[in-house]
Amino acid sequence: MSSYIMDLRKIVGHRPLLQVGASVIVEDKEGRILLQLRSDNHCWGYAGGSVELDEEVEEAAKRELFEETGLIANKLELFGVFSGKDTHYVYPNGDEVSNVDIVYICKDYSGDLLCQEGEVDALKFFPIDQIPDNISKPIEKQLRQYIASKRDLSN
Repeated sequence: MSSYIMDLRKIVGHRPLLQVGASVIVEDKEGRILLQLRSDNHCWGYAGGSVELDEEVEEAAKRELFEETGLIANKLELFGVFSGKDTHYVYPNGDEVSNVDIVYICKDYSGDLLCQEGEVDALKFFPIDQIPDNISKPIEKQLRQYIASKRDLSN
């Protein structure tokens, strides 16, 4: 969790916060997407996290990708900006957020997969027609929209 959000939590406790996130959907050459099994809620999601004060969103996305997966994003493509009730979430520890998730797609990356200790239990590439059912709720809409866009391209 970002130090900015952690500092705010000391003041506001579990009350809802508006949180700006930068996320990355990594796609390999076979069209599979990288998902990570989160340590906090034991659901699958893509790499991402909070943008720090004065941090550029694209840099935050690259930082989060590297921290959580060990991969370096050589090029990012904006997929979309997501907000609203679908991105509202209460973490297992009781912290509540209303997320604005700025999602990028990355097909050009380097590095070796490495799980971030304490945050990521597993990393795995999935074909888009074999995505696990237990998707982390605050990114479900974004991931489903991405999958639908890939299916539309193949038809």
